Amino acid sequence: MSSFLQNTNTLIDHAAALVGVDAAMLAALKKPARVIEVGLSVAMDDGTKKTFPAWRVQHSDAVGPFKGGIRFHPDANLDEVSALASLMTWKCSLMGIPFGGAKGAVRVNPRELSRGEVERVSRAYVRAIADAIGPEKDIPAPDVNTDSQIMAWMVDEYSHARGYFVPGAFTGKPIELEGSQGREVATAFGGFVTLREYLKQASDLSLASGDVTVAIQGVGNVGGHLAEMLHQGGFKVVALSDSKGGLYNPDGLNVATLLEEKKTKSNAPLSDMREAADKKITNKELLELDVEVLVPAALEAQITEKNADAVRAIVVVEMANGPITAAGEEALIQKGIEVIPDILANGGGVVGSYFEWVQNLQRFYWEEAEVLEKIDKVVTAAFHGVMRMKKEHDMTWREAAYAKAIARVVRAMELRGRREEGAPL
Repeated sequence: MSSFLQNTNTLIDHAAALVGVDAAMLAALKKPARVIEVGLSVAMDDGTKKTFPAWRVQHSDAVGPFKGGIRFHPDANLDEVSALASLMTWKCSLMGIPFGGAKGAVRVNPRELSRGEVERVSRAYVRAIADAIGPEKDIPAPDVNTDSQIMAWMVDEYSHARGYFVPGAFTGKPIELEGSQGREVATAFGGFVTLREYLKQASDLSLASGDVTVAIQGVGNVGGHLAEMLHQGGFKVVALSDSKGGLYNPDGLNVATLLEEKKTKSNAPLSDMREAADKKITNKELLELDVEVLVPAALEAQITEKNADAVRAIVVVEMANGPITAAGEEALIQKGIEVIPDILANGGGVVGSYFEWVQNLQRFYWEEAEVLEKIDKVVTAAFHGVMRMKKEHDMTWREAAYAKAIARVVRAMELRGRREEGAPL
């Protein structure tokens, strides 16, 4: 079992103990409802065929259909997908939306494939799992290295199998294929709302000064949009990074200029796009900067017991999934650093997906301002629900978030008569 899956199960064990979950129910909470593991045989441009390992893990549908992204990554594996599916269950539950958790992945590096090869991988994946997904069963979405174009190919392939267009089978689609306004920025917007609400109640004077410094690791869809929102909102974004390193300027980066240049040079490192005053830094150095707010928005396990002592932020906002290990978080908390967990901080994305799904089922669509207003209400309510539990029971933010999320799923399982591993779907 990987450390990521172990860490996820440890979180479940701990939160379940806090809300008094018995052994049989705890075992059911940790066991996925279904695991699909396949090899995708795909024709390459040179006429050869390659087989790509692929998975879909459906963790829980106790409160509604399975929901979760699909990632294309060369290091994808079953343990990682299982952990991410579990996290989706708790995230959906915490947000109060009628979805359970799922996750999918293909072990592939899409940067090494042509556009046509990526399309064929995408369609092959859908053919392999088509019977297990659908608007009433499991609704996939984009994740690492997948985007709206890939969702367009996937919804088209699924629709061919069904014989008619089924837009509600996937979310994160292009607007032209009944995607939702605001969906692209939903995850980042949820993080912005979470940080906004956190700062309203923060006791640290430097967080109330109005000149809050922020460092963001990762400038993909989530980190990039969040950087823009924070910059426009008056925060001082002093550091940004991608997988190859980043830039730091204590006076604040020119976020809009950097990200616009990054879009036009998508394969070039962020550190090659800089003003004279900006200093090149590594991802390790970014995590150790003296800032008020640190945002890990890249991959999991970025802060561990090995580097937590070097973190100097006042609050860490998890915009990636699982960027802090359990031992790393314990070290941060001992230093007085608060951690806003991923299932709360990045929940805006699945809320946006939920509203896209609702619009697809109704065939009635809203403007972006209305979508973001609805996301704001859901995320704000979730934040204050966690905060109340945290204060009432003297918990950490993560303990309170998981306790609330698990309690809702447990209640749904009890009402449906599911108390053991392997209970029928």
